[in-house]
Amino acid sequence: MLSDYHLHCYYSGDSDETPENIVKTAVSKGMKHLCFTDHLDLDYPYDDCCFDLDIEKYYEEISYLKETFKNKIDIRIGMETGLEPQLSKRLDEKIRMKDFDFIIGSSHLVNRMDPYYPSYFEGRTNKEAYMEYFESILACLETCTNFDVYGHIDYIVRYTPYKDDTFQYRDFSDIIDSILSKLIDLGKGIELNTGGYNAGLSYPNPCPDIIKRYRELGGEIITAGSDAHKAIRIGDSFDKAQNVLSECGFKYYCVFKNRKPEFIKL
Repeated sequence: MLSDYHLHCYYSGDSDETPENIVKTAVSKGMKHLCFTDHLDLDYPYDDCCFDLDIEKYYEEISYLKETFKNKIDIRIGMETGLEPQLSKRLDEKIRMKDFDFIIGSSHLVNRMDPYYPSYFEGRTNKEAYMEYFESILACLETCTNFDVYGHIDYIVRYTPYKDDTFQYRDFSDIIDSILSKLIDLGKGIELNTGGYNAGLSYPNPCPDIIKRYRELGGEIITAGSDAHKAIRIGDSFDKAQNVLSECGFKYYCVFKNRKPEFIKL
């Protein structure tokens, strides 16, 4: 697989990487498609990071790189939007500002708390913490539908104090199946995010059981992304990702252009 559809540069508050270095690194690695998906998390409640994406400057710079490197790599422009039910209309307004190729919808906040921080897990069991996270995804899907794939559906597992030792799809199958079925009904896809490996997990996000279940339920749209915040991690563990997709029943993965999926054979 030579198409990375989840990566961040210095337009995201948690990266200091230059877009040009990302592109040059991708070219050196032989990548064919690259989609920038910098963070837009409106009203992010923590002071140590800002995810208010400067859409005008971002779009201008990536468009310049797209033209400059057009004979070497196909660059596309997207965003990763932090979904919360009350933000639906404001997110729509931001997305309409430019002609984006691809939008990831992700859950980074659960009732205004980010599982990235240990405080989210305080005073509750892991099972309670996971359940609240998945319930928040279902709540988002009732109002937030302006996206193409749902990002790292089990994102929370990256940051639990016990890592993947305590998470099993079967323990949450009812609510996860409801999420996957809703996504399929909406015509949305999911992503295979190899950032899970980088976070110390033994699998990507979501875990293979969730990816397999999505396929069993009729899901066909799936992208691959490294969630790279440094150029060196572009295409990270894509050899493993391809094996996971094959084992889960996929024969194709997707890239997006003008918000439409294009299917590429594995």
